[in-house]
Amino acid sequence: MMIRTTTLALALLTLGACASSAPAPLLQDPPATPTHAACRSEARNDPAVISLGQQANPLNFGNQNRLAHETRVAELRAYRECLRRNGIMAPGGVEAVRP
Repeated sequence: MMIRTTTLALALLTLGACASSAPAPLLQDPPATPTHAACRSEARNDPAVISLGQQANPLNFGNQNRLAHETRVAELRAYRECLRRNGIMAPGGVEAVRP
């Protein structure tokens, strides 16, 4: 019984080590056109994105998660707005649900 419990505990620890809590990187695909590249750069330098980056508190895990999510949302919003201004359709076709 003890060996079974130990084996189960080791299996769960191994699976837990494989789990990643890091958010997926934003805008992974290479730019399709120079306009896409310019919009990605503009989105990264958007004042809302920069402001969120300045609020980071590395000692507060909850703050890091919240800011990572809000930064992704702000960067995507700025990227899609830039694409709209330049007359390019945003990838995906369906707008993400907003909480």
